[in-house]
Amino acid sequence: MHIVREVTEGLYWIGANDHRLTLFENIHPIPEGVSYNSYIALGEKTILFDTVDWDACRQMLENLKYVLDGRDLDYIVINHWEPDHAASLQEVLIEYPNAKIIGNLKGFQLAEQFGFHIDEEKKIIVNEGDVIDAGNHQLTFLFMPMVHWPEAMVTFDLSNGALFTADAFGSFKALDGKLFNDEVDYDRDWLDENRRYLTNIVGKYGPHIRKILKKAAPLLDQVKFICPLHGLVWRNNFSYLLEKYELWANYEPEQKGVMICYASMYGNTEQAAQALAAKLCDLGVPNVSVFDVSNTHVSYLIAEVFKKSHVVLASCTYNLGIFPVMKNFLEDMKALNVQNRTFAIIENGSWAIRSGDLISQFLDEQMKTITVLNDRVTIASHLKEGQNEEIEDLALEIKESMRG
Repeated sequence: MHIVREVTEGLYWIGANDHRLTLFENIHPIPEGVSYNSYIALGEKTILFDTVDWDACRQMLENLKYVLDGRDLDYIVINHWEPDHAASLQEVLIEYPNAKIIGNLKGFQLAEQFGFHIDEEKKIIVNEGDVIDAGNHQLTFLFMPMVHWPEAMVTFDLSNGALFTADAFGSFKALDGKLFNDEVDYDRDWLDENRRYLTNIVGKYGPHIRKILKKAAPLLDQVKFICPLHGLVWRNNFSYLLEKYELWANYEPEQKGVMICYASMYGNTEQAAQALAAKLCDLGVPNVSVFDVSNTHVSYLIAEVFKKSHVVLASCTYNLGIFPVMKNFLEDMKALNVQNRTFAIIENGSWAIRSGDLISQFLDEQMKTITVLNDRVTIASHLKEGQNEEIEDLALEIKESMRG
């Protein structure tokens, strides 16, 4: 049974949704699933834009056969060779052995590494800026290395304004019948998963994202559809999406707000985190959120860090070091290039209180353009009634710093 949606005249989405996979790339939880987007353009020639993950191959092939309706497949454009997009290529070639494969040199090199067997006469190797005349479809190509693999590129169909963007502008979350950005309440239902996808999958490569945005700028007035390999197809309100990507790529917070992250063994550090949250809200500080680092997957923490301007790290001391889950969170922030944030620290310990100094040292030495507030709350095992003033002082300093 085919499941197909028309993007515009002669262009169809023929991808699939996956609710069975629990971990994307075997690391990121996807409780709302994920989509694998593949597209087919019909005209004088037929052109397939990327394939899907192996698990979704059967559905894509049924969709492809339905749309082709007995026609042969002339071209397959592979913008990104990661297996969740290219794994089904070999099956497509079995069904349509006459198809030519369009890709760049680095892409074909990666194909060999993954064990794809593509005859040389089937390869069409493109360079950036090349134009391929595919009947009534004129295709041109922009390379976007390290967004987020070295071979990634985007393809622009000059005939219908469709920009095929590989993993750029992608999102977690299955489509489940929807396809376009204006068919959903994006801010309510999609923005968080879009941010979580971008910040965890591509966030490390902010400078590369900025380069491709600048490179693509001359084409933007011709773009009518943004067609990523995961998530929604955008057909309007491009400026909103681009504004979000500019913030994420520049590591600028979307909102002024406070994210409190705590790592607590027996609930005492958690109590201090909750006390600070209550005081911040009492002072009228907007947008306060609290997370237990021990039971919140780090992909959600990273997404929230990219969203908020201020982060409080509250950690007990463990084996004279930072509590392991908090240390792992710090390492993930470093790896994903988090910067331009203001941090505050709450530390706890029973006989050797060291977590605060070690967290501050990590922020100063391992991360970029980070501000660490002077006030720090230090707890000896349990927050005492007399420390209410310290909590209030920290809350006031956070509030004051948010005015800048």
